[in-house]
Amino acid sequence: MAYKRKTWAEKMNPHIAHKIEITNKTFADVPEGVKMLIATPTIVDDYVRHIPKGTATNLQQMRKDLAAEYHAAYACPITSGLFLRIVAEKAYEEHQQGKPLSEITPFWRIIDLKSNTAKRLSFGTDFLAAQREKEGLPV
Repeated sequence: MAYKRKTWAEKMNPHIAHKIEITNKTFADVPEGVKMLIATPTIVDDYVRHIPKGTATNLQQMRKDLAAEYHAAYACPITSGLFLRIVAEKAYEEHQQGKPLSEITPFWRIIDLKSNTAKRLSFGTDFLAAQREKEGLPV
């Protein structure tokens, strides 16, 4: 039996809940023994949808904001990046299926063209650059 890959929409998995964990070791910028948020793709999607048009932010700021909102010291750098990519891929997939730009998650407001997330996008960076340019964001 062949394995069927999940769609980006399926990877959003709105049924999973966020977690707050106490770190048991230092990794990335997160020290040992602190509360760390493991967000969800849905939480990241909601955050990105609230970035105002013409405003740019970044993954680090999102992590700080979400950690504060969920009463944690940090948000996980690994899952935050993974979930941001899921959000972007799903939004692009929806746009390719005919959903207007005004109705998809505006991931171009948070993904910098030079970021690791941008480099991993399955659809490249042309769309990202075009949307950033349309909103007057740094390209």
